[in-house]
Amino acid sequence: MKIIILSRNTNLYSTKRLVEAAKKRKHDVEVVDPLKCDIVIEKRNPNIYYKGGYIKEVDAIIPRIGASVTFYGTAVVRQFEMMGAFTTTESEALVRSRDKLRSLQVLSRAKIGLPKTVFTNYSRDVSGLIEQAGGTPLVIKLLEGTQGVGVVLADTKNAAESVIEAFNGLQARVIVQEYIKEAKGADIRAFVVDGHVVGAMKRQGKEGEFRSNLHRGGSAEIVELSDEEEIAAVKATKAMGLGVAGVDLLQSSRGPLILEVNSSPGLEGIEKATGKDIAKSIIRYIEKSV
Repeated sequence: MKIIILSRNTNLYSTKRLVEAAKKRKHDVEVVDPLKCDIVIEKRNPNIYYKGGYIKEVDAIIPRIGASVTFYGTAVVRQFEMMGAFTTTESEALVRSRDKLRSLQVLSRAKIGLPKTVFTNYSRDVSGLIEQAGGTPLVIKLLEGTQGVGVVLADTKNAAESVIEAFNGLQARVIVQEYIKEAKGADIRAFVVDGHVVGAMKRQGKEGEFRSNLHRGGSAEIVELSDEEEIAAVKATKAMGLGVAGVDLLQSSRGPLILEVNSSPGLEGIEKATGKDIAKSIIRYIEKSV
């Protein structure tokens, strides 16, 4: 089988592990930089031109599309779909997952537990916005933020008003979300492949840090999900239309609450925390689907 991994960097842990897993299972695998692909559109003959030639006879692709290149990366994924290739992440699901507001609306419609979230069009009634989110402390997130960048915990009403007004002044769109105290600065990343949780880790923010992202110095350890948490992770992935996803959730007094469904989750943290071969699970998903 010919598999293409869409990645801008062949040296990234996730890319290397996927190449390794594909080769181990005797597949022909190539890493292709999506930004260096030319999309050729004509009647009944969609093509991709890359490094002096056309890419032909691709069975499957694994999109590893960074948030900063979502627009063009998604166009490349869509072109491969038109060429008949199977993709572990469909183009529409990729677009849907990258829009934080739309994602939350999709999850809400699917009746999945979420932290209470408020979004406005640069409302001047900042005080009312804070009250609608349940008061302080609360979390303020940039809609375009990733890996914990653009996420602020406001402990007091004055602090919350100052941050929201500052973002509004910069014309930066934010969502305001209730703070789940009982989570104690920790969240769970559940890795879902083909409708099954193949690994889960609990991430704890470093001392004095409420964000648990590993990129920000957080630590991770293997965790066994409750039935309710596993069902929530799988249901959220299905609602987003994703075949492979990293689902971030909080443990709360009212059950699991979904924070985000990541369409290009990294493998390093989850594989090292759980000791599981997640890359192999993704390749087996392709084998089953193709």
